[in-house]
Amino acid sequence: MNGLKIVTGNANPELARRITELVVEKFNTKYADFLDELCRDRRGRLREELPPLRLEDVWCEAEVSYFPDGEVYAHVEKTVRGQYVFVVQPTCPPRAEPLDPKKPGPQTVNDIVMELLLLVDALRRASAERVCAVTPYFGYARQDRKTEGRVPISARLLANLIERAGTSRVLAVELHASQIQGFFDIPLDHLRTDHLFARHIQAHHPEWLEDLVVVSPDIGGLFRARRVAERLHAPFATLAKRRFRGGDLEVLLVIGEVKGKKVLLVDDILSTGGTLIRAAKKLLEEGAREVYAACTHGIFAGNALQELESSPLSRIIVTDTIPQAAAKDHQMVEVVSVADDLAEAIIRIYLGLSISELLVRGR
Repeated sequence: MNGLKIVTGNANPELARRITELVVEKFNTKYADFLDELCRDRRGRLREELPPLRLEDVWCEAEVSYFPDGEVYAHVEKTVRGQYVFVVQPTCPPRAEPLDPKKPGPQTVNDIVMELLLLVDALRRASAERVCAVTPYFGYARQDRKTEGRVPISARLLANLIERAGTSRVLAVELHASQIQGFFDIPLDHLRTDHLFARHIQAHHPEWLEDLVVVSPDIGGLFRARRVAERLHAPFATLAKRRFRGGDLEVLLVIGEVKGKKVLLVDDILSTGGTLIRAAKKLLEEGAREVYAACTHGIFAGNALQELESSPLSRIIVTDTIPQAAAKDHQMVEVVSVADDLAEAIIRIYLGLSISELLVRGR
């Protein structure tokens, strides 16, 4: 078996470290019998002793820093020759507070993307056998088609860049649109989060389940809302909206029954919060009793937290695909981790096992 390594840039090192810890734990417990069987010959004799996996065996230090002019420098500090390397790097906006205030760090999403590309290139040039880009949040995903003339399909361009850098496989969580999988000519595993939200609500907010309706803020996200609704055994509905140039939108109508109900809004991305706030106001106008939200990728751009605090929303659940240093301590925000699912997927990919039960399905 070739070795397994996990490396990360500046995007979300806390998530990468937690994933690594879980990979080591699962290898030494849940997958111990499978690995023992893998090391035996046809007669059941042990071909080689497989020592317990250690954190330092898997965690691969890398220096990702910035020159004074803003160029990115990447250096993988351990040998990866012949290894299967997983690069955990969501292509998200950089954190508001840098990891090291004394050193220049990423300033934009593009810096984070460049870190990923340079890490992949460094790993391939260091003779890593395979490189999997783990992008819990896939940036530029909302630009997945031409909505008017003379505009790019940015999601396709980013997919091309990641693939051409030398990536063998991509692991993503709740893509904005499932068809982005088709932008890659390499395997892409698309993990879902509906079960994470459902389990969290059942464990921590069972009072929400009485008279609950799960609502998508737009028709395009109805499939995502339906998956959560099925897990919570609740009906689902949707809002119809029209988005205008510049980001402003107008909610037109509610399709489904929400009068006298508690409503859970389900979306993939929470950026400024404008969509959720307008949707919550419309749902309350239609007679909803209370409105909550569950969004996979909590960007909280600009003053989103302040805007949401004064909004009709009672509670917001997000995941840690993006660092939530500010949001996790906010009284109305709850953070659910995707680390366990990503660790499970990484182990199964590494061992060549099926990960079907973790994937988003189209029906």
